[in-house]
Amino acid sequence: MSLEKVVEKICHTPSEIFQVEKRGFIRKGYYADLVLLKEETFQYKVDKTFVNGHLAYNNTVFDESKKGMRLSFER
Repeated sequence: MSLEKVVEKICHTPSEIFQVEKRGFIRKGYYADLVLLKEETFQYKVDKTFVNGHLAYNNTVFDESKKGMRLSFER
């Protein structure tokens, strides 16, 4: 499965089905919830996680100084 298809299935589709406001896509005005993966010999591991644009996880180190927001559903 291509990386683009994985992103579609785990990010775009759930936000569309559940009508989650301003999430699931990288777009201007949307919240920056991102996970960066690092490839390691045909396997991937989470390298960094951003929550609302804040670097919350960086290669085994958590920064809990800022918390995430409650999701807003239109459905």
